[in-house]
Amino acid sequence: MHTKTIRVLIVDDHDVVRRGLGVFLRAFEDFELVGEASNGLEAISMCAEKQPNVVLMDIVMPEMDGITATQHIHQRYPAIRVIALTSLKDDELVNKMLRAGAASFILKDTSIDCLADAIRSAGVQSQP
Repeated sequence: MHTKTIRVLIVDDHDVVRRGLGVFLRAFEDFELVGEASNGLEAISMCAEKQPNVVLMDIVMPEMDGITATQHIHQRYPAIRVIALTSLKDDELVNKMLRAGAASFILKDTSIDCLADAIRSAGVQSQP
């Protein structure tokens, strides 16, 4: 059975996190890493250029945070699903991200399988 490839954009201000997530994504045949951004402004620009199905979005970043970027992406590109990916266990941030339009919220200490499942779930929602 052939499944449609899920195009993923990684947004995190830490290079090591972006690289690690890139290695993770390349391990799966159904994921395609289409780009990396280090802040929310870059993420919005890359959504227009790369047309991802799913964005893995950090919350706390310089220039534009993940909450603001998620609001812009959700308004401009409603088919793109944003997954908040953070190390912060903060209910207020979770609620802000979900209100901004995030499809789900995952902690960075989650298992690989859980993250892959979240990406697949969001990817299915983003495709017609």
